[in-house]
Formats: sequence, structure tokens, C-alpha cells
Amino acid sequence: MKIDSHQHYWRYAAEVFPWINAGMPALQKDCGPADVLPALHAAGVDAVLAVQARSGADETDYLLGLARAHPQIVGVVGWTDLTAADIGQTLEGYVGQPLLKGFRHILQDEPQLPNLLRNPDFNRGVKAVQQRALVYDVLVFDWQISSVVEFCARHNDHWLVLDHVGKPCIRDWLTRGEVPGRWLASLRALASMPHVVCKLSGLVTEADWAAGNGVMPQEAKIMLECFDRALELFGPNRILYGSDWPVCQLAAPYEQVHGLAQRWAQSRLTAREQDAFWSGNAERCYNLKHPIAV
Repeated sequence: MKIDSHQHYWRYAAEVFPWINAGMPALQKDCGPADVLPALHAAGVDAVLAVQARSGADETDYLLGLARAHPQIVGVVGWTDLTAADIGQTLEGYVGQPLLKGFRHILQDEPQLPNLLRNPDFNRGVKAVQQRALVYDVLVFDWQISSVVEFCARHNDHWLVLDHVGKPCIRDWLTRGEVPGRWLASLRALASMPHVVCKLSGLVTEADWAAGNGVMPQEAKIMLECFDRALELFGPNRILYGSDWPVCQLAAPYEQVHGLAQRWAQSRLTAREQDAFWSGNAERCYNLKHPIAV
């Protein structure tokens, strides 16, 4: 069983996807579940989690609609305004939606991230999410991880999931000496918290993808090193596979992203640990039902 714990879907409109810029033509189009299905079949991936890609009131319902129409989508990580005064009422409205598994806010784009993390309203919203046994996905760049350590320690009522291994800057790994140590120290702090889980996802777009030639061997080596460090710190029962499709296509096709994870898992993990990495950990963390193979 294989579960891809991180995919995005959208109907593209420039005004609602400000993070998709002119240098990302591969993403300036509609991206739906059917578009990635052949790649999932080829990789032997049985199911996926759909994760929010825009901060809009209708994002969660849009993804839930896709999940109901496409059986390979076994869970949704949506978006809602966690600072809203009526956040409890909003969350109660999703009680009858078993496919809703959590929420995410794009923390990496917050210009005053420390202020948001200290905001009583935002913290009240995250607490309300966890009280309902819903997961909160943490999305930050490596240089921001230190800012979320205290926040993650505070919210320990349910699972927190660190997206994309904390987004270490692969493109600067060898030229800026502070990058590896900074990332590793912050990752170690989060891994010390038993309620924090790490997605081994999204690293290809932290490499130098401007040339459009796929992942270079030296970059792949660094990514595998990052996977190794995550395994050492989180252990085999708190790591998840994710592709970050279609964003990964900026740097590499799905088969290369999956292939990198496959080679790593086969060379580093026991058979039981591979089962946990590919599906068991995601099923436990996101409370997934056994998916129907696509």
C-alpha cells in the first residue's frame, strides 16, 4: 500500500494564486486528480491526500468535492481562517465530513510570522483544530523553523505535520555553510516533540530547477542526506511519503520524485519500516480508512 500524503489540485486563476509567478508556466493551468492518475498507476501509489494551495473560504469545500468524486483521494487538509471569532462554529460545520483530516495555513509567506504565531486568536484556532482530532500541517522554510519551535511545543494535543522536511535550501547547501547546520538544529528541536511528524516531500523545488533539467545527481545526493537526517531524528514511525505534485513538476516529473523516495526507502528501511513510511504512518496520523486502490 502506498499513500502520497501531499498533492495539490486547483482551477487556475492568477488572482487567487499569487505564489504562482511568471517563472512557473507549468503551474499556470488547471491541475486535477485525473492529470496525475497515470503517474500514480505507474508508481504503484494507491491513494493521496489533497492539501490546500490557496487561502480562500471555499478551498476546503472544493477539495472535499474532489475527494467525493475521486476515490483515490482519501483525505483533505483544507484551509479556514483560524483567527476568526467563530472558528469553533466553522469547525463544527465539518463534523459530518469524514474526509476532512486537517488544516494548513501558508506560514512561509507570512511577512510577520512571529507575530502571527503569537497571535492569541490564531493560537485559539489551532487549539480548536487539535481538540477535534484534526491535524495541522506546518509549512515553513528552513530559516523559519526556529520561529515555530515554541509554537509546535505549545500545540501538543494532536498531530502536527512538518511539510517538506522543513524546506532546506538545497540550491544553497554547498555554497552557504550556515544552511545545513541551521536546518539540522531546528529539525532536531521539532523531532524531539513526539507529536510532530515529518513529510519527506517537496525537496526537488528547493533545488536549482530554473534550467528545467530535472534533479541533478549532486542535488539528489543532498536530498537523500536530508531524508537520512529526518529518519535519524524522527524515526521510522514519524515520516511520511509525499510528492508535492504538481508543484514538483517545476523541477522533476512525478516518476523522478517517487523514484528518489523509492530508492531511499529500499536502501534504508526494513520491510516493516517501508510499510510505515509509505502508508501506515499516514493512516495513523491522518486517521485514514484503508484506501481503494486507484
